[in-house]
Amino acid sequence: MMENRTEVTEFLLLGLTNDPSLQLPLFITFLLIYTMTLLGNLGMIFLILLDPRLHTPMYFFLGNLSLVDLGYSSAVTPTVMIGLLVGNKIMAYNDCAAQLFFMAGFATVENYLLASMAYDHYEAVCKPLHYASNMTTGICTWLIAGCYACGFLNACIYTGNTFGLSFCGSHVVHHFFCDMPAVMALSCSDRHINELVLIFLPASISFFALIIILVSYIIIFVMMFKMHSGVGHQKAISTCASHFTAASIFYGTIIFMYLQPSSQHAMDTDKIVFVFYIMIILMLNPLVYSLRNKEVKNAFIKIV
Repeated sequence: MMENRTEVTEFLLLGLTNDPSLQLPLFITFLLIYTMTLLGNLGMIFLILLDPRLHTPMYFFLGNLSLVDLGYSSAVTPTVMIGLLVGNKIMAYNDCAAQLFFMAGFATVENYLLASMAYDHYEAVCKPLHYASNMTTGICTWLIAGCYACGFLNACIYTGNTFGLSFCGSHVVHHFFCDMPAVMALSCSDRHINELVLIFLPASISFFALIIILVSYIIIFVMMFKMHSGVGHQKAISTCASHFTAASIFYGTIIFMYLQPSSQHAMDTDKIVFVFYIMIILMLNPLVYSLRNKEVKNAFIKIV
């Protein structure tokens, strides 16, 4: 006898809260955050495009980081705001898959971009005489293309790994967006291998990028200690401070999420952490790079 099954065609997102008194304040808060994210990242992109002094490898990477942050935030935040405003938390199967694809793609690209930027800073600080020849336009373009290619290849694996499963039971997602573990938990298929992929692939990507960043900065700090010139110290700090701050916030949040225990309380904590990870960090990145960087501030003043 074959068991009757109803295939899931849509998902119900539980969202951040079911308290009606909190929905409007949260919507206004997220609207302000998303607006600042759009203005900050678009402003950074146009600033880099318009000022010829910022047409350097460092700002080429930074412009792409702003573009990725823009896509990453737009993949999730508007859906959350609509759910808070109109109360419609139903998401079609294909829409859920698309959201997961773009979120996973942009998140992975950001990992590789931060690693590429760390390598760029290493070249700038430790090999200043060879920097122009080592970081040519062609090399930077290949690095950026590799970040996007690897990022969206991984997104295909994540999406296929999750939505290749059968969904025939509950359609209630215990999250405010289509997160991989929350969606995969609803599957009625054997998902042992899929869960192993879910654990090891993101962990290996983050670990690989983090190792490149750590090694680059260890060498940079050693080089800085050997410098006898105060001007050299100041230039090295100016080059690395913004990226080091942004990478510390980004990976600090990831490490915190990995250290959370598996429980219902942890799932609620994860929602708060994801708000910080997906919304707050992406809003802060343009501020970090503009407030800590004299060239960006000078370019902004000149454009204004």
